[in-house]
Amino acid sequence: MFAKLVTRMNNRFVYILLLFIVFFTSCVPSKDLIYLQNKGTAVKDTVSQIALKPYRLQVNDVVVINIKSIDPKLVEIFSATNATQASQAQTFESSYFNGYSINDHGNIRMPILGEVNVLGFTVEEVRQKIESLLLTNYFKKEAEIFVKVKLSGFRYTINGEIKTPGYKILYQDKVNIMEAIANSGDIEVTGNRKEVKVIRQFPQGTETFTIDLTDAAAVNSPVYYLQPNDYIYIQPLKQKTWGTGTTGIQSLGTIITILSLATTTFLLLKK
Repeated sequence: MFAKLVTRMNNRFVYILLLFIVFFTSCVPSKDLIYLQNKGTAVKDTVSQIALKPYRLQVNDVVVINIKSIDPKLVEIFSATNATQASQAQTFESSYFNGYSINDHGNIRMPILGEVNVLGFTVEEVRQKIESLLLTNYFKKEAEIFVKVKLSGFRYTINGEIKTPGYKILYQDKVNIMEAIANSGDIEVTGNRKEVKVIRQFPQGTETFTIDLTDAAAVNSPVYYLQPNDYIYIQPLKQKTWGTGTTGIQSLGTIITILSLATTTFLLLKK
């Protein structure tokens, strides 16, 4: 009799232990949700110069070019838009139709200047090139030519465990991955912040990077500062696959449901 009692107590202890294991392993720890923690790997230094290198234009990029002078009529023929349109706020849609798309040969086609190769150039280098062409072939310095070149918005795509996935556009020159995530509504609780994938395009092909956003050392990653056309993918945590819940309350509710179902099944079979 005593042996049976001990056996029952041991069984109950095992069941309770299993419940606790399931309960705690099914929850998402808070350390997996906090960004840029000091894990002792961060270096107290400036961000790597590689990460801050200016973006170089690629095929299918769209650039907006505005040319101004003391006399607007002198440069009007060189612009794809008239002075009134150029002064209005640019949207991505207007930039797409009024800007210059880089073709498969790396060229843009401008009025009068014709084909201008810009593949692999920075926007500053494109500005200098167009300004030089205008001053060399068409204008004197006294015309005070002013050339402005910009990308038609900073474009990126984000997908996976994010509140608002999809194709995004920000109207600023530099965007880091934290800004991109904030602009997309933040990562879901079930998103893996430790292994965020960034797929980046290069002239020679694409390359995939992994960044741990829970580590303060992430600011030194070559993909902390995004480049136009980057693709960000947030992988799901195992907790989502298990379906046991992401918080303690959710996990407890799941466990109680399973136990209730098991008990009901046992009683029905016993009858």
